[in-house]
Amino acid sequence: MGQHHLKPLFSPKSVAVFGASDRVDSVGQIVFQNMLQGGYKGALYPINPNHAEVQGCKSYPSIAEIIYPVELAVIATPAESVPDIIEQCGKHNVKAAIIITAGFGETGSAGKLLELAVLEIAHRYGIRLIGPNCLGVMRPEIGLNATFNHGNAISGNLAFVSQSGALCTAILDWAKSSDVGFSSVISMGSSLDVDFGEILDYLISDTKTQSILLYIEGIRDARSFMSAIRAAARVKPVILVKV
Repeated sequence: MGQHHLKPLFSPKSVAVFGASDRVDSVGQIVFQNMLQGGYKGALYPINPNHAEVQGCKSYPSIAEIIYPVELAVIATPAESVPDIIEQCGKHNVKAAIIITAGFGETGSAGKLLELAVLEIAHRYGIRLIGPNCLGVMRPEIGLNATFNHGNAISGNLAFVSQSGALCTAILDWAKSSDVGFSSVISMGSSLDVDFGEILDYLISDTKTQSILLYIEGIRDARSFMSAIRAAARVKPVILVKV
């Protein structure tokens, strides 16, 4: 079996964090701190044009200054900056991006236009997206904590996929006190690109995942979802909560 097309999202060899910061309790500060403290073994690059160093690591003014390949971009910058960042990522051959930033379709017509711009650029370069307006992604086994949650999840065999970042935070708080571990915690946010169907397809082949929990507010591609959930349920227990 070949490499799954979502592997750069969930098992990247290198990560660039746009908006990485030293400003205490800012999203960029928490995300980059989580990546440092989570035990991630891949290459990690903070991108901040205003600082030469972030949290003790050399910072880069743009992704163009990084001479090495970057598989995953984690974006925690203002919404209006995201289309240009996705363009930069495309030119640097980045394969995937997690857009944590809010301020898109949920804010009205101007935000929807931003979403369309981001999606057009991503499609042009073949970049796959999680988000925007999401908590991020955790993969505890590989030390990937690309979220602004305070702290990491325990490593385990349950994959939790949710459209609600607030629910992810609540579940993570409960799970830590109850000693429940996760293979993945995936906050999808607005699901601009990657949806439940593709994530389920990835989790089917993920050897670390033994069961799957889904929290669903809405489904964009019902046919893809039904096909994927039937395939997943044949090999792993799947619990679905629809609100």
